[in-house]
Amino acid sequence: MNSETYWIISSNNWDLAESFGFNTNILETNLINLAVVIGVLVYFGKGVCAGCSLTTILNNRKETILSTIRDAEERYQEAIEKLNQARTQLEQAKAKAEEIRVNGILQMEREKQELIKAADEDSKRLEEAKNLTIRFAEQKAIVQIRQQISRLTVKRALEIINSRLNLDLHARMIDYHIGLFKAMKTSAE
Repeated sequence: MNSETYWIISSNNWDLAESFGFNTNILETNLINLAVVIGVLVYFGKGVCAGCSLTTILNNRKETILSTIRDAEERYQEAIEKLNQARTQLEQAKAKAEEIRVNGILQMEREKQELIKAADEDSKRLEEAKNLTIRFAEQKAIVQIRQQISRLTVKRALEIINSRLNLDLHARMIDYHIGLFKAMKTSAE
């Protein structure tokens, strides 16, 4: 059975191999159509009519494409230059921002130090004013105490004098002081 199957397959393939060869029928092979297309291309390609030759059209198209490519490359280069400029400006802006930030921090530190210094000076002035006020109050108290002591001393002296003074002592004291005044008057003349 295997040999019969092999024979059937083999005989079918043999028929296809018999038909291999050159087809000489011009209408079946489309040689006429190819000749017409090639003729039209040659006719228009050689420039029979100068304005409508295929070569001119293709060359124009080629130039248009090349021009478009050149324009695109120029725009690409311009875009790259603008991008580089923008990057440079961005870096400059970043550097400027960093400089401003650093200057701001330094300014804050200077102002902080100035405020601390001003606060210290104000504190010293307040301390001096406080000390002056205390000294003034002490002096005022001392003066008041001295006046009080003087009043009390005079009062006490008067009390002592009045308690010890009798008419005889009183008369002797008056005479003594009158004598002193007379002596001063005569020495002055």
